[in-house]
Amino acid sequence: MTGESGEGAVRLRPPNQALNERVVGWWRVQLLLTTAVPVAVLAVLGALLAPARSWLLTIAGALAVLGLTGTAFLPAWWFRLHRWEVTDEAVYVRTGAFWQEWRIAPMSRIQTVDTVRGPLEQAFRLATVTVTTASSKGAIRIEGLDHELAAELAERLTRITRATPGDAT
Repeated sequence: MTGESGEGAVRLRPPNQALNERVVGWWRVQLLLTTAVPVAVLAVLGALLAPARSWLLTIAGALAVLGLTGTAFLPAWWFRLHRWEVTDEAVYVRTGAFWQEWRIAPMSRIQTVDTVRGPLEQAFRLATVTVTTASSKGAIRIEGLDHELAAELAERLTRITRATPGDAT
């Protein structure tokens, strides 16, 4: 809501809360799985198709090196960049690495608050809080929160939005 003037305007500012440190491991496993599937397919095809063996295995090797390099470095970088914060006025989120996105959702615009815990998130004791607003941009997601903190946050957001005047449209 930059550009608004007057009292009570919610301003875009850097959020100050870091994600849970376990998110780095969760992101690493996601990257490894995303890399492992195509590498395995290419390796199997390379083993079975003798005429294409050299180029299939070369591509598989290159993809494996890229995937392992990304897995080693990207999650720690993402952890330093991703931030979130909830105040009585708004939800603030900053995501992205090359293309950073800073978003705010004023409490009066929040329609629903959800928590999600996929199988990998459960293994890392993490959860995602999704704040759905009346924005055409879509929901705001805070990934990589401790699962207990996520439940508390969802409860807090529900209390605050219930007490906030506005029609969330």
